[in-house]
Amino acid sequence: MTTIVPTSEEDPVLYVVRFTADKSWAEAGPEVAEQQVASLCLEAQECMVTGRWLDLASLMITSAELVSSKVSDKDLESIFTIICDLVKKPENLDELLELAKLLSTKIAQQPNDKPAVRMKIMFNLYNLLENPYSRFCVYMKALKLAMEGKVIENIVPTFKKIDSLLKEWDLAVQDQRDLFLAISNILREQRSSPKETLKFLTKYLATFSGEDAHVMEEAKEEAANAIIEFVKAPDMFQHDLLEMPAVAQLEKDSKYADVYQLLKIFQTQRLGAYLDFHTTNSALLKSYGLVHEECIAKMRLMSIVDLASNESGQIPYSLIKDTLQIEDSEVEPWVVKAITSKLIDCKIDQMNQVIRVSRYTERVFGPRQWKALREKLATWRGNVANVLTTIQANKVTEEGTQAIQDQSQG
Repeated sequence: MTTIVPTSEEDPVLYVVRFTADKSWAEAGPEVAEQQVASLCLEAQECMVTGRWLDLASLMITSAELVSSKVSDKDLESIFTIICDLVKKPENLDELLELAKLLSTKIAQQPNDKPAVRMKIMFNLYNLLENPYSRFCVYMKALKLAMEGKVIENIVPTFKKIDSLLKEWDLAVQDQRDLFLAISNILREQRSSPKETLKFLTKYLATFSGEDAHVMEEAKEEAANAIIEFVKAPDMFQHDLLEMPAVAQLEKDSKYADVYQLLKIFQTQRLGAYLDFHTTNSALLKSYGLVHEECIAKMRLMSIVDLASNESGQIPYSLIKDTLQIEDSEVEPWVVKAITSKLIDCKIDQMNQVIRVSRYTERVFGPRQWKALREKLATWRGNVANVLTTIQANKVTEEGTQAIQDQSQG
């Protein structure tokens, strides 16, 4: 197998053009091949002289794609490294953006041909760029390549840096939506935790606040998906989905009203309401991949939280048993599960058959909860101020007493 090892002073760009042309026309015979190779090299030279970088990139990448299956991974990466280096040439920002889009589109166009190598090339291209929006465009193509080429594991680690990347890219709302939706789709495809998928779905839905009804229509399907991800997540018990306009629109929607009702049950009601819902909507739950037993388990924990918020801090065993629809012997284990899930803090009073709750997690954290938190902070601030005032007053009194004592001794 031929390897790219330039041995002359020929320009690297022209060397790649010649190398790929030789490879792609090799089977046509020497007479045809020589003519075609010479023609391509001449065209490449003209592009370089006249500064037609977009045309040059298109010529080079077309030839590179023709030979991608005939060269080693290392050679393919070397070829594309030289091609991608063309992004340093344009002085015009619009031309640079077009060049970045062209290259990233072509690299992602054959996702099943050496996808891991192509991902590496895509990241190299990203790092060569200095313009933030050009980088974003390349990143979006990398997401597409990762999904279609089934090399998701190569892109997932970058999701941890999305917040800092967003600051760098400074995106318009539509670009943010495209980004968050692409990431959530990748995580869903990878079967990542529902919690991670929901994180980006929530970011996506948040971009629809304040939009008109026509635009909101776009978010309906993903709003329903967000609800399902929340219900599926075994370790997520609090969310502000009910407060989001993109989700609220589902309440009276002909297609998704039942899904919205499911969310309302999981965020505001108890196990009995879920069981009633399941009776008439079991097929719907199955169609979304929800497991009935898992839903029951989560609703039992949610029900304990609801009891904690409504029973003045003291819950009888009998009420827990009836609400969770369990046996007497199961009451304490379920309370322990709620404690280990950090949903409540409580003391189990076996003698009096009650639990005494000192803290519980709010299932919904909306305007009412923010108001209550603000009031608590205001009270705490006032108490601290009173303590400081008292300390200051005592200090003044002590200093005055000490001064009198010093005068009397003098």
